[in-house]
Amino acid sequence: MSGLKREGDHVYRLEALRGTTPQQPHDARAIAALAANPGCTRRALMDGAGIAKDAAARHLGFPAPFGQSPFAITRGNMFEALVKADGCAELLRMLREVLGLPVAEVAYHDVENVGAHLRHAHTRALFDRAAREGQDAGTLYDHPLLSLQIAGHTAYLEPDVVAFQLGGRFHIVEIKSFAVIDGQADPAAVAAAARQAAVYVLALRNLLAELGHDPLQVSHDVVLVCPENFANRPVATLVDVRKQLAVLRRQLARMTALDRLLDGLPDDLTFDLRPDEDGRPTRPVAELADALHRTTARYAPDCLSTCDLCFFCRDEARQEGASDLLGRQVRDELGGVASVAEALGLADGSRDPAEGQEEIARLLRNAERLRRECLN
Repeated sequence: MSGLKREGDHVYRLEALRGTTPQQPHDARAIAALAANPGCTRRALMDGAGIAKDAAARHLGFPAPFGQSPFAITRGNMFEALVKADGCAELLRMLREVLGLPVAEVAYHDVENVGAHLRHAHTRALFDRAAREGQDAGTLYDHPLLSLQIAGHTAYLEPDVVAFQLGGRFHIVEIKSFAVIDGQADPAAVAAAARQAAVYVLALRNLLAELGHDPLQVSHDVVLVCPENFANRPVATLVDVRKQLAVLRRQLARMTALDRLLDGLPDDLTFDLRPDEDGRPTRPVAELADALHRTTARYAPDCLSTCDLCFFCRDEARQEGASDLLGRQVRDELGGVASVAEALGLADGSRDPAEGQEEIARLLRNAERLRRECLN
């Protein structure tokens, strides 16, 4: 395949990477996770090819502990039902407080009532009419079905959120069941919610652009609704997702333009799990692991909460003694120093710096000198 340069060859190469493995559709959580580690080539290739990373991780013996407990799922469903009860009465109360919405002048549409096969078309029609007519009074859309292009494939997003339009702008409302205690929520949970909400913002902006409307009618401020303290009383706050939007756009563009990454791969490389009739992977574990080792990962401790292959990549980084294990901030500050052993060698002077490592070597030796002085 090297030497093939016709248009569409990258699509053929992605199919070859996937092999006989069914393509994994992307949901909002998976798309949001792309923004958590935009520099990982391994993830970009696997997501671009549509490989189910959770199935690969289980087959390799490194299953990730993702997924909510049945109790957490039940609690989340109950909280969402509370927020949306009686035509979203509780949500309207909070939107009035956050955005100044006149409650008496709000229309409510449950898009799910038209049936799953019509929901995407109905969502387009509703948002097209709202953007055209400029419904200043405000409208709530429950269960809209959006879409987003991921590496040439269409991902349908079924948010359990409400898209809200006021004063000529749409807002995304993200309902989460993690608690806000004394005005503070878990920063990691808020960041994950912001990344997921950014996916919906981008999808809705793309929809408006396709319909010939200004995509900036969709606000970058999303409404995050969570339970307050240890009760189920919901509280709403505005979250600015511009940063998450920028990272998400860059990563999606990177996945769409995979030609450079694909051109650097061996012709015989494939991530095919070779599933049997029941969908169970049959490819030898060592063979699949070798295929993954032939791609470059960008492991960081943050991957443990965002990527299904996190334990496999962490084990790989440990065997290599990679500086990635110390976190993104340390890894970035070390520059081109790839391993902990290399960093220690530069620090104690037992290793001469390579070209371009002179400055980081000087800083490491100063740090080592200060450490010795503190210990003596």
